[in-house]
Amino acid sequence: MKILGIIPARYASTRFPGKPLVQIKGKSMIQRVYEQAGKAKSLSEVIVATDDERIANEVQSFGGKFIFTASTHLSGTDRCAEVAATVSGYDAIINIQGDEPYINPEQIDLLASCFIEKDVQLATLIKKIHTENELFNINIPKVVINTKGEATYFSRQTIPYVRNQEKENWLNTHQFYKHIGIYGYTYPVLLEITKLAPSSLELAENLEQLRWIENGYRIKTKVTEIETIAIDTPEDLIKINNGV
Repeated sequence: MKILGIIPARYASTRFPGKPLVQIKGKSMIQRVYEQAGKAKSLSEVIVATDDERIANEVQSFGGKFIFTASTHLSGTDRCAEVAATVSGYDAIINIQGDEPYINPEQIDLLASCFIEKDVQLATLIKKIHTENELFNINIPKVVINTKGEATYFSRQTIPYVRNQEKENWLNTHQFYKHIGIYGYTYPVLLEITKLAPSSLELAENLEQLRWIENGYRIKTKVTEIETIAIDTPEDLIKINNGV
């Protein structure tokens, strides 16, 4: 099976413009993500998908590969689909977050392993929740899975609701999971889902994966024990550079 890793990278981030080009201990963020992705045994190739010449020049400077994409894309999935439409010979695509400079290659390989099963359409990673801070943080999407390990729903709220239990006891009565935002798609399914109109569930929660579920697609999950570190704001960058 041939799997392509794509790193969507745009310059015009609302909360952190120019984020892919910030320096993290002597290397740009996009270079660190690219190098980590390149260590994944499951990927045949890694490509940066960008709409900005400055990012393209940076990728070229360290010997990486890039493809220019439109500036109108609303999500990394849409950007991945444009790249997928221009290449051939791949069975699956892994969408690698461009703001996780220390992403563990083992996570990429774990996600890629989902596609060993021939009927898998989409895949993502989840992690067990162990603290109340994560459990009740609306900025951390939660996910419910079925007995086949497929996601049945994602929400920013805490799901499921544990009836007849005080909230401080919820972690002792049910295993909760949070979503780790890395996606895998089979080649044809990626092209299909980006043609779907935004769904009511997606608009309500602001989570694009709900569009896929609402339209009948199945999302396979694998549980990771590795914590990811994302840089969303300049403050996050200061912390990571200071080793916090």
